[in-house]
Amino acid sequence: MLEHRRRFLDLALRAQALQFGEFALKSGRVSPVFFNAGRFDSGALLAALAECYADAIEQADVEFDLLFGPAYKGIPLATALACEFARRGRDLPLAFNRKEAKTHGEGGTLIGASPGGQRVLIIDDVITAGTAIREALGLIRDAGGAPAGIVIALDRQEAVDPAVSRRSATETVAIEQDLPVIAVATLDDLLDYASGDPALAGQRGRLLAYRAIYGAGTPDAGATLA
Repeated sequence: MLEHRRRFLDLALRAQALQFGEFALKSGRVSPVFFNAGRFDSGALLAALAECYADAIEQADVEFDLLFGPAYKGIPLATALACEFARRGRDLPLAFNRKEAKTHGEGGTLIGASPGGQRVLIIDDVITAGTAIREALGLIRDAGGAPAGIVIALDRQEAVDPAVSRRSATETVAIEQDLPVIAVATLDDLLDYASGDPALAGQRGRLLAYRAIYGAGTPDAGATLA
């Protein structure tokens, strides 16, 4: 496992952004793991998280000029990342959006630097259905920007509808939009991490069973969710 991925998982567990148990998802599924980026709720945690994002981006070697954070969780993530890149000697412009257009003052939906003429890297926490990402892509293109890629913290590698396709939401967006999607870590990384941590070893079987039912790729017909 790449060092920044292990460091991210260490951080997510310490911040309780990654939790194990039984969690009812919006999709109606009951997941044995839940990721909540809102738990990176201090300056130190956000700074450490931004380091993981920056390392993942540099490892992916994607070219971009501007960072964009979709409302709401993408806003602090992109802001912290801009600060981390500035610390590394690269001062990047930053933009984000409002959920509702403002009709007074400066007006509009976009805040910060203009995406016009820029290669824009979108920063968010996860891709579930892809709705927020598609909205962000539309805003960027309408403003004259060129999307360069998408970066998320965790790829659950979960199929949107296993009865139709084993393609994940992340894969669907990447193919549909012809853009690279970079994940700081994936479910595969979490499984690898759990196998080497006695405290998490008991969670690994539940993660594998859930992936067999809902995961992207080829299902294991013999698996059941414990």
